[in-house]
Order: sequence, then C-alpha cells, then structure tokens
Amino acid sequence: MSDMGLVVVGAAGRMGRTLIRAIHDTPGVRLAGAVERRGAGEIGTDAGELAGVGRLGVAISDDPLPVFARADGVLDFTVPAATVEFAGYAAQARIVHVIGTTGCTAEDDARIQTAARHATIVKSGNMSLGVNLLAALVEQAARALAPEDFDIEVLEMHHRHKIDAPSGTALLLGKAAAAGRQIALEEKSVRQRDGVTGPRPQGAIGFATLRGGSVIGEHSVVLAGAGERLVLSHHAEDRSLFASGAIKAALWGRGRKPGLYSMRDVLGF
Repeated sequence: MSDMGLVVVGAAGRMGRTLIRAIHDTPGVRLAGAVERRGAGEIGTDAGELAGVGRLGVAISDDPLPVFARADGVLDFTVPAATVEFAGYAAQARIVHVIGTTGCTAEDDARIQTAARHATIVKSGNMSLGVNLLAALVEQAARALAPEDFDIEVLEMHHRHKIDAPSGTALLLGKAAAAGRQIALEEKSVRQRDGVTGPRPQGAIGFATLRGGSVIGEHSVVLAGAGERLVLSHHAEDRSLFASGAIKAALWGRGRKPGLYSMRDVLGF
C-alpha cells in the first residue's frame, strides 16, 4: 500500500508545525497538504521550510476543498468552529479526519457526528498512549472506590495561551471517572468554587484549572478518602507525543468504515 497522504490544518501554529515534522519522520505517511486560515501571512509558504525540515514542495493553502480531495486523511488540532467545517469537507472527500481539537460544544459534537456518516473520524481530548491508559485506570479506580468513601478531583495545568477550560484531557478523565461510577458527568461535575460553597457534595467530580508559562500539559486525578489519597497523573513533556498519536489514529482509520471513533478504539483499550 502506498504512503498515506495527510493534510495538516492549522499548519503554521505550534501544533501544526509539530505535526508536519512528525509526518516527515514517520514511515508510511507523507505530507499531502497544509492549510491555514484565510488571510494568514504564511499562505504560499512551503510547509516543510516553515516547520524546519526543509523544502517539501507543499505550499500552505487557504482553500481546504481541493487539498482534501487529493488526500487520504487530515490531522486537526485547531478550534471548534474550524473543526466542524473541516469535518464537513472530510465527509465530502470521504477521508479520515483525526480531531484533537478541544472545547467543542454539544452542537459542535452533533455536527461532527453527522459528518461521521461519510468520514472516518477519530476524535479524542488527548491523542497520547499514556493519557488514554490513564483514563482506563481512572475508570477502574472509580469503579472500585465507593463515592461515599472517596472523592474525585481532576487537576490540570496548561500554558498561558490555551483558550478552553477545563482541558479536553481533563474532561476525558472526568468522563472516565463518571463511567466507572455509572453516572453522567454533566450531572455531577463541579467546575467552580468561590465564596461560601458549603460541604462538598457526595459523589461530585471536581475540576481545578491552572494556566501559566509554557506548560504543555499536566493532569492528575485525585481520589481522596479518609486518611489516604490515590493520585493518578500524567505529565506531557513534548507535543510530539500528541502528533505521534494522531498519525497512529490516521493509519488505523485508513480503509475503515465511516463512523465516530476514539483513541480507545485505536489503542484497543
């Protein structure tokens, strides 16, 4: 089988450049296109030169439709509005769409689900092996430790430029904890505490968000009981681990029937 042609959207950003470098270094895939928003100063620039891997002969475009039409898949770590638009284009082209974008609303997710009728979509709050293994462990721990005995708190920290909170990874971990306790996260999550809040509600899943500096991503799930605490953590030290996971997801999705999948499907958890 020929190398899988992948498009990077948001190609000029930090994650976009990381994805381009990862594609360049990974056997079995090639850069088939690079897309940026209309009016971006990088339009027309060679994507490889921008990412620091040398000239690849792939110019950054602001028109996704023809780029998607000649590709096998797209890697997308952009923003929700753009991701929904790209999902529609992926459905038209009937290609793989790997979504690492976070902050999607229920309406965004519904539109992505609709696009998955014709595109093979892998969507996850985090593409790393370690985080998805952590989620599986959190689910198991939450199932084993009764809510009347153990409280659950999800703590996350990211760099100062991150625009959504809690992070997609924090929500992924919160959903894993909720699944372990067979409850709906939306009914039990606590996102804010300020002033006289009263006692902590039994069975709640709390979130705490920190922002600052250049932190790529740190997540901990604390299960706090009387006299003991269990802390399950993951620290991301390099964005390339998310890029590697996204490429793995794209390769897994190649030739698979349309539908909405997760990294747990990709990793077999």
